[in-house]
Amino acid sequence: MTAIGTSSTVAVVGTGTMGQGIAQVALVAGHRVRLYDTAPGRAGQAAEAIGGRLDRLVEKGRISADERDAARGRLSPATALAELADAALVIEAILEQLPAKQELFTALEDIVAADCLLATNTSSLSVTAVAGRLRHPGRCVGMHFFNPAPLLPLVEVISGFATDESAATTAYDTAAAWGKKPVRCTDTPGFVVNRIARPFYAEALRVYEERVADPATIDAVLRDGAGFKMGPFELTDLIGQDVNEAVTHSVWQAFFQDPKFTPSLAQRRLVESGLHGRKAGRGWFDYSEGAGRPEPQTAAPCPAPASVGLHAKLPGPAVVLRELIEEAGIKVTRDRTPGESEGFLRLPGGACLALTNGYPATSQVYEKYIRFDLSLDYRAATRIALAASAAVSEADVAEAVGLFQALGKQVSIIEDVPGMIVARTIAMIVDFAVDAAARGVASPEDIDTAMRLGVNYPGGPMEWVQRLGAQWVWDLLDSMHHQNAGGRYVPSWALRRRADLEEWVL
Repeated sequence: MTAIGTSSTVAVVGTGTMGQGIAQVALVAGHRVRLYDTAPGRAGQAAEAIGGRLDRLVEKGRISADERDAARGRLSPATALAELADAALVIEAILEQLPAKQELFTALEDIVAADCLLATNTSSLSVTAVAGRLRHPGRCVGMHFFNPAPLLPLVEVISGFATDESAATTAYDTAAAWGKKPVRCTDTPGFVVNRIARPFYAEALRVYEERVADPATIDAVLRDGAGFKMGPFELTDLIGQDVNEAVTHSVWQAFFQDPKFTPSLAQRRLVESGLHGRKAGRGWFDYSEGAGRPEPQTAAPCPAPASVGLHAKLPGPAVVLRELIEEAGIKVTRDRTPGESEGFLRLPGGACLALTNGYPATSQVYEKYIRFDLSLDYRAATRIALAASAAVSEADVAEAVGLFQALGKQVSIIEDVPGMIVARTIAMIVDFAVDAAARGVASPEDIDTAMRLGVNYPGGPMEWVQRLGAQWVWDLLDSMHHQNAGGRYVPSWALRRRADLEEWVL
């Protein structure tokens, strides 16, 4: 272990919410902690706030009164940067502005010892650029905590281009000694979480802009149908629309305006209007006192069909639907439609009910097709989205709705769009993750750990690609690419290679 010992001082520069949280983590781990802020009196106020949080930990039985008193004795505000001279580790949590961070570390280099580790908590700036003006950039590393730092376990440890391996190892081991779950990654825009999570927000916003469904319905489909703890609209309201949009824009610019990372005009207008989410009282939803939350679009109850036909095997996770249908008391017969290779369910009225494949239902313009959205666990899902082709009647839709309602699912009818909601979101996240792993951004294991712990995903995207199959994901994105020219949905070469390897192994 090369973790910084608890006899060493840790300094935190910047005393906002994140800075206070990081300081509390180091303090509870047993270090002496010094707080510094350029605003006069701010460090002292932060020390008092941390003391109050320690009091609450005592009330909850998390720490003893003696431990609280000892921690308070180790915490001290600094009135000048020079008072951080004895620190073994300095973590900055100041404004997300490159010149400010460079200026801070340049000043610190003349104050702290030669073996002091300098860490930036940046979420979107280049660690390489932050360290670029230092005489000894090898001791600068990224330690990206997630808010609230005392509660969330993930820490991304980022090696800049010039970061010494020993510095990254010390940062990793120190975070682990503090009870955190660190992951290592290279200095790439967005690192792991903010890179791979972009489609979760971007695809929802794109679906909204395409007038496929309203925010409440999109949130419900991803939450109830895919197992995400929060939908993208309610989550960005919680994060802050200005904060989320700024990270998206930063990553897009850092990737030289790659269309895969294109920001949303709808979100830009929301930010320009000052509707930044919960902190502003309104974002996508109204948070003012007495305001009700809009309900998702949910189909009215419909009778279940007595039987359905099954043509071929349903793909991927949808294969379990046959079991669920039979468990609901609905007879499943064999459908013998000639010339069809795609697995689907034949409804009594003749409509085909099939998992989305990246093409809209209306691509079969003269056929009665209803597409249902992806779920990673159809047994656990409580909501399913459906989209119908123009040839489908209201009676056909009612049969599809009744079928899923008989399985205990709520149903949302959305406008017909390639990839629907869940499938396009999951496929894009998986492709981003596979590409990141292939480029050495992080190991597959660290990618899954980061996405589960950093943004509370119901699973890791590297796990998802194993369950779905890389070929299925590639086919869906390739189909979407042919429907949407511009490069946003072009599947990565890494995904193609993985699909080919899967076929070779099988």
